[in-house]
Amino acid sequence: MTVFLTLLGKIIPLYLSIILGTFSTAILKCDKETVAKILLFLLAPLIIFNATVNVKLDLSVIFLPTYFFLLSTVLAFTILFFAKKIYSDNTANLLAFSTATGNTGNLGIPLAIIFLEPELVDVFIFTVLASLLYQNSVGYYITAKGNFSTMESVKKVIKLPVLHAFILGLIVNLNDIQIPQMFADYSSYLKGAYAILGMMLLGMGLEKVKSDNSIDIKFISLSLFIKFIIWPLTTILFMIIDKTFFNFLNDGFYLVMFIFSIVPLAGNTVTVATILDVKPQKMSITVFISTLVSLFYIPFMLYLFT
Repeated sequence: MTVFLTLLGKIIPLYLSIILGTFSTAILKCDKETVAKILLFLLAPLIIFNATVNVKLDLSVIFLPTYFFLLSTVLAFTILFFAKKIYSDNTANLLAFSTATGNTGNLGIPLAIIFLEPELVDVFIFTVLASLLYQNSVGYYITAKGNFSTMESVKKVIKLPVLHAFILGLIVNLNDIQIPQMFADYSSYLKGAYAILGMMLLGMGLEKVKSDNSIDIKFISLSLFIKFIIWPLTTILFMIIDKTFFNFLNDGFYLVMFIFSIVPLAGNTVTVATILDVKPQKMSITVFISTLVSLFYIPFMLYLFT
């Protein structure tokens, strides 16, 4: 119990940032779109670049984002197949898209900073690329019910600033180009800024949550079950197989994978649902509830894992 309370104490400050975000929008009338742009176009590319430059590239490191992108894709189409037997409208598409990814950026990166060693934090950030690529390619395609062509999806991915930062980081890393130390030191500030603003952005979006017909108990229950039960079980199963037969990854990478698997639903799913007009209110409430549940779920799962 002491360990659980210690873990809970470490993540509570992150959730205080959500309250600050809600306050900044409701009272100070701050513009969450501006904060979202800062995160997407400035901070996210910079920390992706920094992580890609600093991470020691080998097959195991490259494997992680590849594995999670493929896992998200397989999960999305599998969930879509079964969800269509439950829902006759595009709710099935929304369920498949949203539960096949998670809040690995705005919440996952702060968790990684708290619980992982610095070198593993860079590995985690490098792995977050899997979520970004999924959400902006396969995820868009599924949510739009196929309205986007393959070429349109590819164009969306190509325009991602984080992808450009990733490619540039790879070039710098592979050519062993040294980044001046003063810029390397600055990276710790970038991670802190991303962590705080990312959590605040979750709170800034809560004004969209209303207690109207958007509360769908069945949708919420299915979403929480897939995200909080299926995801970690799938990840643990992979770890058992790897540890028993292959020993490809080490314990540090297992912790990276586990944290990646236990984050709540991604706030970006609300953005996509809004853009495509696929029940954004329903998605907002579900993301909000999953974030609240994760306050106790995450430290409990880390307590069991460690």
